[in-house]
Amino acid sequence: MLKFLLTFLRRLLPFVLIWGAVLVFLQRVWFYRDPVRITPQDDDLITSPCDGQVVYVRRVENGLVVSEKLGEKIKVSEITHAEWPEGETPGHGWLIGIYMSPLDVHFNYAPMKGTISGIVHNGAKLNLPMVDLWEYIQLTYLRRAVDLFAKRYALENERQTVFIESGRVKVAMVEIADKFVNKISTYVAVGELLRPGQKISFIERGSQVDLFIFGEVDFLVGVGDQVYGAQTPIARLGKP
Repeated sequence: MLKFLLTFLRRLLPFVLIWGAVLVFLQRVWFYRDPVRITPQDDDLITSPCDGQVVYVRRVENGLVVSEKLGEKIKVSEITHAEWPEGETPGHGWLIGIYMSPLDVHFNYAPMKGTISGIVHNGAKLNLPMVDLWEYIQLTYLRRAVDLFAKRYALENERQTVFIESGRVKVAMVEIADKFVNKISTYVAVGELLRPGQKISFIERGSQVDLFIFGEVDFLVGVGDQVYGAQTPIARLGKP
């Protein structure tokens, strides 16, 4: 029996070593890849702030977003964890949520040309997991849509909100940390003029970006679509 067990372990060892090498590569090399992105040069377009899957698109009315799951209306400030730097939060707009799996590129990019009017970081005593195992499998491997709106993590986890303003539209880019996030590295500062597709930050491990858009837009993507940061047009601005 012992001889059989030793033989089995010797045969198993190469597979264990290969799998371990794959995991190290994914975690230490592939996760930190920085691909070249070609951003559309069209001032009417808003491009995706990150790689990932669109998990919801919601209307904002009077500074509130309706949650059917909770049966209540959620204030924009409950998601941003910050008040708008220039004063009162705009009343009407849109919220689009993009889930970033560990397989996605984790750089975040400027969705449009504009000036950063504020950057607010809010920590948390404990980051909650974004998804359960089945939701993770659906989103990461099956690429199936899962409605994640108004889950507790979206309201409670650590986040960084970047406010960007241009002459035609205002956005709030909310980077929400997952349970295993180590840190958010930021490459920009308040007052900086961004070019479309410019790198804003890098967020470790799984995460999500919620993008509030205040202005007239027509969406070019929907729930379940895979998008790529600094590359995929997600909305087109309406006529000024």
